[in-house]
Amino acid sequence: MTLPPPVMSTGSRPRRFWTRALPVLVKHLTRTTPWVALIAGCASGTLVLAVMAYFAGHTPLNQDTVRFTFLPAVAALAYVPHVHFRPLVQAMPVPTWIVSAGQTLLAVPVLAATCWVQLRLVTSTVPAGSAGSLPAVYPLLAQLTGWSLLAVAIAACCERTRYAALSGAIATTAGFALIATASYTDAIKRHLLTPPATPHAATTTWYAIAVSALALACLAIRDSWHRYARRLHL
Repeated sequence: MTLPPPVMSTGSRPRRFWTRALPVLVKHLTRTTPWVALIAGCASGTLVLAVMAYFAGHTPLNQDTVRFTFLPAVAALAYVPHVHFRPLVQAMPVPTWIVSAGQTLLAVPVLAATCWVQLRLVTSTVPAGSAGSLPAVYPLLAQLTGWSLLAVAIAACCERTRYAALSGAIATTAGFALIATASYTDAIKRHLLTPPATPHAATTTWYAIAVSALALACLAIRDSWHRYARRLHL
């Protein structure tokens, strides 16, 4: 059964509507963002990496370690776009998609800080004389960006189905499956991982994936239709 969205009239909004609504909206987004899950996911991977860096000794860590310890942050991000009390939110004079988009934007600085801390931990295990021989970091940043936006896109698509309450779990499972496929399938990883792909080629491919996932997420969160069933049974 496909239910039409509630019709909201934007012509009746006062001239200074957004000026007055923005502080209230930011307060609502701050309260409804799943900070506990987000911070727990980011902190757990960072803590594991800190322990590994502490006991690394004379064996420096590499970028594969960051790829592994950043996965909990990607899993936590999958729970961020969920809209609580959607029927109530749709009755408000602001677009529904602002909730998902706003919560995701609030999570970006947390993920950026997590990535920066983890890269610093890995760098701290490398001897000072070997710092110049480290691989380029920009392909890794592109890969982590692609992972994150894939999780957001899958969660946003699940929000438009009958399984909206399980969108975070579904996005985490599907996202990890895609990551594993890209990492262990020879025909795919030669275009996404360095080596065998060059840093420039891997970066371009991952950012193309990230842009596509972002476009899909934007289309999903702006879709106001409830897609619960294929047909109406009378």
